[in-house]
Amino acid sequence: MNSTIDTVVLDLDGTLVDSVYVHTLCWHAAFRDVGVHAASHHIHRAIGMGSDRLVAHVAGDAVERAMGDEVRRRHARHLDQHFGEITATPGAAAMLEALHDRGLRLVLASSGERDQAQPMLDLVEGAQHLLADTVSGSDAEHSKPAGDLVTQALQAVGAAPECAVLIGDAVWDARAGADAGVACIGVLTGGITEAELREAGCTEVYDTPAQLVARLATSPLLGGAGR
Repeated sequence: MNSTIDTVVLDLDGTLVDSVYVHTLCWHAAFRDVGVHAASHHIHRAIGMGSDRLVAHVAGDAVERAMGDEVRRRHARHLDQHFGEITATPGAAAMLEALHDRGLRLVLASSGERDQAQPMLDLVEGAQHLLADTVSGSDAEHSKPAGDLVTQALQAVGAAPECAVLIGDAVWDARAGADAGVACIGVLTGGITEAELREAGCTEVYDTPAQLVARLATSPLLGGAGR
């Protein structure tokens, strides 16, 4: 299978940048601002799905109808205030370089809006020059866990689902990949367990992007890809 892979679709939050717990903090503060208590552990497990889905998923449809847009605005405001706490995940830049050096096309598929995704991507050294294209939440009709964003990423670089791999950190990434017909590799940098990622559809799971680089030659999906 790995000899057919020519494209890697990459998630951003939790995969290339260590932002999941900052997002959790900011969503918690946003809910608190509007008088809604949302448990942090529930918010954490929702990070990675589209923000248009998250409010209802965490707090219910009534909260979404009454104040969903306001919660999202407040989350963005808190995120701006805490942006300095976000860094690249261990080995993120090295992973992009290693995959690119194998001749693989790299395309970013972030659930976040483009104005949020771009500054975070800048935290990963060299990422802008290694990516063939980027798509964001605003480019897809339906957000993760729907596969629209992944499909849009593939179309952006002219790739076929059977010739692509998705790398992500959340069950929502794995489900989006499955919905788009793309195999998924998981990393644990978003705080979701290996068992959960595998149950959601990840074929391989690594602790960090750095560990994926170290084991790239033996990866069943990517070991011979691009060569």
